[in-house]
Amino acid sequence: MQFRVRKAAHVLERIGLAMAGASSGLFVGVHVGTSFAALTSQTFLVVMMIAGAIGFYLGIDTPPLAFHEPNGEPSKAGSSGKIDIAEFLTAAGTFLATLAAFGSVGVIVLHENPRMFWTVAIMLGWVVGVIMQIVAGAVARTRT
Repeated sequence: MQFRVRKAAHVLERIGLAMAGASSGLFVGVHVGTSFAALTSQTFLVVMMIAGAIGFYLGIDTPPLAFHEPNGEPSKAGSSGKIDIAEFLTAAGTFLATLAAFGSVGVIVLHENPRMFWTVAIMLGWVVGVIMQIVAGAVARTRT
């Protein structure tokens, strides 16, 4: 019974993260769409939402590398002095994607009209962040 509750809680957590990613993609898509006429379609918004959902679902809560084996010896596959690329990518990707979403929400709520450079920077930051999350999730899940 306890296993089922833990599994259900984990599934709810993952769905919540996916919804946060989808709403992040929606905010960035709305902001970018108001600046670029070619990106005002519903298809663009749906693609942004799906990419955000996938990125946040896969890229957050990745299993880390083991530092030590159960017997206390350093892990052969572990991170003995190495950088855990999945952990780095998920952290940097989450930061970039949420920073871009935060900026987009600020622009939308405050009715600002930033220069085109900032709109492009927000879009690139979000896209790069989500790609980093997806890659991190894929790397972390293939090594376990």
